[in-house]
Order: sequence, then C-alpha cells, then structure tokens
Amino acid sequence: MEPCDAVVVGAGPAGLTAAIYLARFRRRVLVLGAGPSRASWIPESHNTPGFPHGVGGTDLLARLTEQAHAFGVHIREALVRTLTPAAEGFEISTGARTIRAPAVLLATGVRDRMPELPGIEAAVCRSVVRMCPICDAYEATGKRIAVLGDGGLAQREAAFLRTYSDDVTVIGSGDGRLSFDTAAVRWTPSGDAAPQVFDHLYLALGCEPQTELAVRCGARCDDSGNLTVDPHQMTSVEGLYAAGDVVRGLNQISVATGEAAIAATAMHNRLRGQAP
Repeated sequence: MEPCDAVVVGAGPAGLTAAIYLARFRRRVLVLGAGPSRASWIPESHNTPGFPHGVGGTDLLARLTEQAHAFGVHIREALVRTLTPAAEGFEISTGARTIRAPAVLLATGVRDRMPELPGIEAAVCRSVVRMCPICDAYEATGKRIAVLGDGGLAQREAAFLRTYSDDVTVIGSGDGRLSFDTAAVRWTPSGDAAPQVFDHLYLALGCEPQTELAVRCGARCDDSGNLTVDPHQMTSVEGLYAAGDVVRGLNQISVATGEAAIAATAMHNRLRGQAP
C-alpha cells in the first residue's frame, strides 16, 4: 500500500492547481487522471486571466503539468475505481494498486452530453461548435448563431447569446439535419423549410457531474447533481474535498483554480491539525 499526504483525482485545471499548492505546502501529493481533461477541448480561451492573447486548453494543461512536476508532484494516468473511507483517511484503488491518504480532493469535472453527429469533434476544435457561451460568446458578437437543445436550458442560452447577436435560432434535438463545413454549420430543417447556415452552433444539452466516487463514499449532492461543499470545499464526508466543475454549474477555469486553492489550503491545515 502506497502512502501519501493527499491524493487528487482529476488532472484538469482544478486538480493540477490543487496539486501545485499542496506540493508547495511540502505535502506528498499524487494526481490520478484518466483520459483527457475537458479543458483540452478548448481551442483558445480569451477569458483565462493572464493570457491577453488567449491560450489553448492543451497549452494551458501542459503549463500546469510542467509547473506541478517542478514542485515534485507525481502525476499518473489511472482510473480510480473505488474510494473508501478507512482508518485515518481513505483508500483509493485503481485496480492495479491501492493508495492510502488522509485527505482526497475530487476534481473529476463533468461529462458533456454530445449529439451523435459526424464530424462534431473536429467542429469543436475549429470553434464552429461551442459549449460555453460565458467562455466565448464575445468572439461570436454579431455572428449567425444556432443553439441546439430543448426546454429551458436552450431558451436561457439563446437569451444570453442575444446580448451578443440579434441572429440567434434555437434548434430542437432531432429537428432536421445538421452538418459542418470548415467554418460554418448547415441546418436542413424537417419539412419543406429552406436550409440555413450559421457561423456557430452552441450545444445546450447539459452535462453530467462526475460524482460517482463521492456519492458511493456518502457525499451529498444538490438538486442539480453537483457535489455540495462547505466554504473550504469539503464535502459532507470528513476529509473529502471537491473543486471545479463537479461542484457547481459555473464551469469556468478561473472558478476551478480558485476553488482548488481554497481546498488545498484547507487540506494542508487539516493535516496540520488546525482549523481550516
């Protein structure tokens, strides 16, 4: 069994930021990540503080990873299968190995609901398809915008986007056919209506917080399925913390890193035997 002071589950902006803080607190910290971070989908972010000319998701993650390694953080590609409360902390199992730690941070994020459309991943990489109006609606100012989704979420996103463009159309799931060109979206509606072309398609299909490990551990979630935390980012399970998109619906890098800093500091103080 491998000992350490803290385990961080998730290697996105929240997880890596927390690991950097913990390492600088001189804690033995292990980051376990499985698969690419959601942030890697970002072609270029212009609202991440400190990058006046923008920064791509993969570049940002590479910088955070380099910074974490510089302070001695161990980062391993591994899927955490079980998280179990144990004497003086938790046991984390990847199937191949078991790690014991007195404190754990979950930065497991969310999984976007993606429509089954040919070429959609490439269209996301080209910024033709987008998932976050808060992140990049500014760059769509005055453009022809479509919003794909049903119900209140799609209507709310369309209303938000109309503060940037007067040309916003809501497309219901399964209504007609969508296809992607190099720099445009083509929609052929059901029936006899004429095809339309848009500069951007925003997905308003929702996402699923990745809370399974925490819930099996006894952590509570809110009505939206996000983990509930106290002011120091601790869940309802003592010693189990959470930060980033898995906590609340405002899925922003700056929010994730801020929560990670709060959580890491509280974890360090808890390990010192002090109040947060």
